Amino acid sequence: MNKTNVAIAEAYYTAVGKKDIAGIERYLHPDVQFIGPLAKMTGKEAVLEATKKFSAFFNTLTIRAKFGSGDQAVVVYDLDFPAPIGNLSSAALMTFQGGVVTRIELFFDARPFYKG
Repeated sequence: MNKTNVAIAEAYYTAVGKKDIAGIERYLHPDVQFIGPLAKMTGKEAVLEATKKFSAFFNTLTIRAKFGSGDQAVVVYDLDFPAPIGNLSSAALMTFQGGVVTRIELFFDARPFYKG
């Protein structure tokens, strides 16, 4: 598959939005690193399991923008959650090697996920 990193990033988040775990898996490096406000993990299986659990909570994912440079791409997207969270704007900085994702760093306001 000869796609640009931006196209791969878009395909990855389209699969996340569709809650297509098999689709997500094809884009991940076996030793992918995931860094986010709520968790850090390494390895394809750990990332897939976390994504599977997380995807059960949101209704829709809408990609707003995507761009890239070199071995990285950024995807900006909105997640629609049931109340009380509602809309959550997010960004993912993704690093690629050989057409697969080796690192995902998420940026979003995690306060809606904390009870208190």
